[in-house]
Amino acid sequence: MTTPHNSAVRGDIAETILLPGDPLRAKFIAENFLEDPVQFNTVRNMFGYTGTYKGKKISVMGTGMGVPSIGIYSYELIHFYGVKNLIRVGSCGALQGNLKLYDVIIGMGASTNSSYGHQYGLPGTYSATASWDLMYKAVRVAEEKGIPVHVGNILTSDTFYSADTDSIAKWQSMNVLAVEMESFALYCNAAHAGVNALTILTVSDSIVNKEETTPEEREKSFTRMMEIALELA
Repeated sequence: MTTPHNSAVRGDIAETILLPGDPLRAKFIAENFLEDPVQFNTVRNMFGYTGTYKGKKISVMGTGMGVPSIGIYSYELIHFYGVKNLIRVGSCGALQGNLKLYDVIIGMGASTNSSYGHQYGLPGTYSATASWDLMYKAVRVAEEKGIPVHVGNILTSDTFYSADTDSIAKWQSMNVLAVEMESFALYCNAAHAGVNALTILTVSDSIVNKEETTPEEREKSFTRMMEIALELA
């Protein structure tokens, strides 16, 4: 059974999948980290691959940018393909001055300015959080590999270019570590379906220090978060 966005059939995709936003990063991961990768999707050029890592079956697929895009892909992966562990590996903008380019962040929770959570009709504000099991394992793997990580709250924003110039300072005042555009939807979809999700990010730019990496560096150089994520299969 295929979907409007994925040409794979059930069984083509592993129970554990890495989800970079950029499909070219998915291609890079498959070609450089997986053994015998097989491409299962090219629809909309949202590349997906399945291979093995240290003998374990694992998949990787791009999700595109923003809450609606990852909302679609993660929903289909969970409900049509039986994926149980969804690990976003993406880039982010640092909101705190102590965070430097290439630092790795593990998203314990995802705040948001998106209305994605409204669909559940909850009588309050939902706190979207990572799966404890995946997060605990990720921190342990990082410690074993000697990779420093920052664990905390991140912001999933619907706007990249915001007309509200004061909003970032407000999120900073709540000690939100970084801003990205997908994790809240991923955490909601996983929680509602009873599966596991985690976001691991690499700082690609700093809103505080006015530093940034290049598109090529974001595609090919953010390898430490991939090393952590692959060990979670």
